[in-house]
Amino acid sequence: MVENQGASCEISVVVPAFNEAESMPELLDRLEEVLVGMQRSYEIWVIDDGSNDGTFDVLAAQSSHRPHLHALSLSRNYGKAAALSAGFNVASGEVVITLDADLQDDPAEIPHLVAKIEGGNDLVSGWKQNRKDGFIKNQTSKLFNSVTSAVAGLRLHDYNCGLKAYRSEVTRSVRIYGEMHRYIPALAHLEGFKVTEIPVRHHARRFGRTKYGPARFLNGFLDLLTVFFLHARASSPLHFFGRIGLLFFAIGLVINGYFLVQWLLGQGLRVRPLLVAGFLLIVMAVQFVSLGLIAELVVAGRHPEMEYRVRRRF
Repeated sequence: MVENQGASCEISVVVPAFNEAESMPELLDRLEEVLVGMQRSYEIWVIDDGSNDGTFDVLAAQSSHRPHLHALSLSRNYGKAAALSAGFNVASGEVVITLDADLQDDPAEIPHLVAKIEGGNDLVSGWKQNRKDGFIKNQTSKLFNSVTSAVAGLRLHDYNCGLKAYRSEVTRSVRIYGEMHRYIPALAHLEGFKVTEIPVRHHARRFGRTKYGPARFLNGFLDLLTVFFLHARASSPLHFFGRIGLLFFAIGLVINGYFLVQWLLGQGLRVRPLLVAGFLLIVMAVQFVSLGLIAELVVAGRHPEMEYRVRRRF
C-alpha cells in the first residue's frame, strides 16, 4: 500500500489507465493546459493498472518535461477500483479530480467541477448528458443508474462517469474494493457527504476499445446489494433480514399453532402440506435472523483496504 508522502497542493488529478499509451500525450497536454489556466498548484497522478502496451514507458518519457506528472505502475491489472484507491492514497490535493484516460472525459470541465466543490459540495459527479456510446450501452446504463438511485436514495443520472471532483476528506473516508468504484457517490452519500452532479461533455473513443464487457452489468448489480446491506445506515442488515425472519416465523407459528390446538382437542395429526409449510417457514425464519446477525458482524469490520502491489513509480 502506498501512502501520500509529498507536499500538499490545491488540486490533484488522478487518472486510472489500462493500455492507454496512444491517448496519454494528448490527455496530458489538455490537462496541463486547463490546470495552468486555473492558476492553482496541482499534481497529476496516472495509475498504470498493469498495462502491457508501454503506457508506463510513455509516462516516463513525458515526465522529463512535465514536472507535475507522477505515475504508479501496478504489478498486474487489478481493476479500476484498485487503481483509484492507489491514486487516492498518493494524492495530496485539497480537491481530487478523477477522469478516464481514453479522452472521452473532457479536461475542460475541471474548472466547473472545482467551482461546485468550492460552492459547498463534497463530491461532484459528471453527467454525460449527451453520451457518445452505443445504443445498448446507453440503455443498460440508464437502467443501472435508475436502480442505483432508488436503492441508494441518491438521485444521479450517471453514477459511473469517470469525471468527478472530491474534497480530500471524501477520498480519505470512503473505502473502495472489488468493483465498488461505480458506487463512490452512493458510498459518500451514505457517509453523510453532500453529493451533486453537473452535465459534462463526452467524446467518442478515438483509440483502442472499451475495457468493459457485458459481465460488468451483472457484477454491478451484485455490488449494489453489497452497498445496500453493508453501508446503509437507515436499515441495518439485521433489521432487514430480521423483519423477514419474524414475518416468516409469525406465519409459521400461526399455522402450527392451529394444528397444535386441533391435536389438543383430540383430533389426529396427519402430514399435510400446510403443516410442512409451517415448519419450513419457522426454519427459514431462523436462517434469515442468522444471516442478519452474520451480516452485522461483517458490517462491524467493514471497509477492507484495497489490496494492490506497486511495481514502479516516479
